[in-house]
Amino acid sequence: MTTLPQAIKDRSKLLPEGGMLTAKEFLHLGSRAAVDQAFSRLAKSGLLLRVTRGLYVAPKAGQHGREAPAAEKVVSSLASKTQEVIAADGAQSAKLLGLPTQGAVGDVFLTSGRARTLKVGGVTVELRHAPKWMLSLGTSTAGSVIRALAWLGEAHVGQVVVKLRENLSTADWQALSSARYLLPSWMAQAIGREVV
Repeated sequence: MTTLPQAIKDRSKLLPEGGMLTAKEFLHLGSRAAVDQAFSRLAKSGLLLRVTRGLYVAPKAGQHGREAPAAEKVVSSLASKTQEVIAADGAQSAKLLGLPTQGAVGDVFLTSGRARTLKVGGVTVELRHAPKWMLSLGTSTAGSVIRALAWLGEAHVGQVVVKLRENLSTADWQALSSARYLLPSWMAQAIGREVV
């Protein structure tokens, strides 16, 4: 019979990079206090990384020993575990679409869940709650357009929508056009002018 810490280590080795572990997954092996203590000890020894309260990830093997997994992979794993929509914020979306961005693009993501902060190695990832319309098209390219337009603001939307209309695929543009009823009026009108 394997010990509780060994069971946690074995499970962490089976996960993909950024895969999450929670204490609830191991309550069948011991009391809550014992499971929490096992996670705490594994985190102190460096075999697990505590991302936030109750959520742990396994470090990946790197050139210089153990390294934290990529923040994007941890966020993706969190989204699948919690069934939340988590997507890049407007600044990251604008950069992804080739739009001009002012200033540095940080590790900020928008979520349909509650706002919180994650620590992934030395990187702090901020999850901000966003309104439903910003995440209505999820992590698709059309969803990135919505977040980028919201971040750029009403003053720049006209010229940006013209550029995006030329660059987006027909399927992405149709998805964006079909979601106009969810968007703020200034954004819906700008997209509507390009539909014709």
